[in-house]
Amino acid sequence: MEKDLTKGSITISILQFALPLIAGNLLQQFYNVADTLIVGKFLGAGALAAVGSSYTLMTFLTSILLGLAMGCGTFFSILYGAGDKEKLNRSIFTSFLLLGIVDAVMNLFLFAKIDWIMGLLNVPKEIYQMMREYLFVIFIGITATFLYNFFASVLRSVGNSFWPMVFLGAAALMNIVLDLLFVIVFKMGTAGAAAATVIAQYLSGLGLAAYTWLKCPELRPEKRHRKIAKDMVKELSQFSVLTCLQQSVMNLGILMVQGLVNSFGTVIMAAFAAAVKIDSFAYMPVQDFGNAFSTFIAQNHGAGKKDRIRGGIKSAVVTSTFFCIVISTIVVLFAKQLMLIFVQPKETQILAEGIRYLRIEGTFYCLIGCLFLLYGYYRAMGKPGMSLVLTIISLGTRVFLAYVLSAVPDFGVAGIWSAVPIGWFLADAVGFVYLLYTQKHDKTNSY
Repeated sequence: MEKDLTKGSITISILQFALPLIAGNLLQQFYNVADTLIVGKFLGAGALAAVGSSYTLMTFLTSILLGLAMGCGTFFSILYGAGDKEKLNRSIFTSFLLLGIVDAVMNLFLFAKIDWIMGLLNVPKEIYQMMREYLFVIFIGITATFLYNFFASVLRSVGNSFWPMVFLGAAALMNIVLDLLFVIVFKMGTAGAAAATVIAQYLSGLGLAAYTWLKCPELRPEKRHRKIAKDMVKELSQFSVLTCLQQSVMNLGILMVQGLVNSFGTVIMAAFAAAVKIDSFAYMPVQDFGNAFSTFIAQNHGAGKKDRIRGGIKSAVVTSTFFCIVISTIVVLFAKQLMLIFVQPKETQILAEGIRYLRIEGTFYCLIGCLFLLYGYYRAMGKPGMSLVLTIISLGTRVFLAYVLSAVPDFGVAGIWSAVPIGWFLADAVGFVYLLYTQKHDKTNSY
């Protein structure tokens, strides 16, 4: 089910590739949303805070593997667009080994340093044990996350976004069923919610790996491809390491904000835990659209089709802006109803703070939509370092202002929420200015 994005209608090609990607990653959110919803309803605010804080930590940790896979996937797309199948298969083998080593090291570190990590997060004593139990089980799923993201990046690089969606959908359904069974029937608490997620993750990771190996022989490295070459490692590193840093910095900043949120107590933690899930659902489609746009740009960059790159940029900006306006309207108008999905009506303080968060963030989704397109463009054009710079600007501003504004009595917790769109705006401004500059001075990549 490969799709050549260098041919056909630009808008239709991007959307056909993007829609399964969007659907799949929305389903992926069910991993933690199912935990949050069931835990919040049946185990209370303390458990909700524990699972919510764990979600932020796991997002950061998995972003390391996700960033490496995304960077490798961009390189795969460029090779596919250029028609270099031999080099594509060699790069798949080399990158799998490199990411496997990173996964092994990460597992050893996490289990050895779990208490140290929780100390960094300022976890309150009353939920410490619940969160530790949840994390210990969740860490077992790191390898499944590596397998899924790697093989998803391989398939998506050649235009196949359908089967990654299918395996995520199956895993999401399993996660929900097992959550209900382990938490409500077997009374396993937060550890049961974690176990449900891990089992579902292995279904998607091992399942997609098996599908790619058995059903896509053209992407299966043969004996002649199975060797490590220094030039290949160098080329892959140029894409994957910087993309990994970009993803990690983005989520490290969020993790630092989580530590600040935790210092305000369980009520604010619970509000943030619920609201951030809604936030993730709201802009996840435009984030995935940015990733689809990146694959489109990468394939056409490899094929040397500058006219399609120019047309793709125009189409992506219009599509992304339209979606962001629609979703912003929904989130701002229905913030209370969305919070009630995760929080019981009697938890009035949690509801009020979650609603305030959503109305501040939701008003400015167009800014994050533009930023995702800039990330995708620079990554696909062989400039992942610029994506990293924009992430540092966005998250650096967010973290700095969050700590500064939250210390001002007139702002308080609202200062943490307000720092986010300010960071988005500054990063967008720098990204567009640099884009105009490069188009004026860099004729080799001019569109």
